[in-house]
Amino acid sequence: MFLLRHKLLATALFLTLPLCAVTQTKPASSAAKPSAATTDKIDINTATADQLKAFPGIGDAYAKRIIDGRPFTAKNQLLTRGILPEATYNKIKDQIIASHPKK
Repeated sequence: MFLLRHKLLATALFLTLPLCAVTQTKPASSAAKPSAATTDKIDINTATADQLKAFPGIGDAYAKRIIDGRPFTAKNQLLTRGILPEATYNKIKDQIIASHPKK
């Protein structure tokens, strides 16, 4: 009897845990914000020098080179154009995007 009660309790807990995780709601203010994917990354075509300098390995000189090299059609152009060394690019590549410039 104890084993059956234990299995039923374990099954009930197993089935309700995912339900609890799904029913959690987001704050109402997050509905008006852009998706996390767009807010986490900085666009190298529009970022200010201060925003660029916030990245590891980017100082005044590299920020100026990025700004002077605009527009970029892909973020890897920081490497192919010789704007950044590979080690520095690898530190920031997951935190940046390069939006296509408007014509």
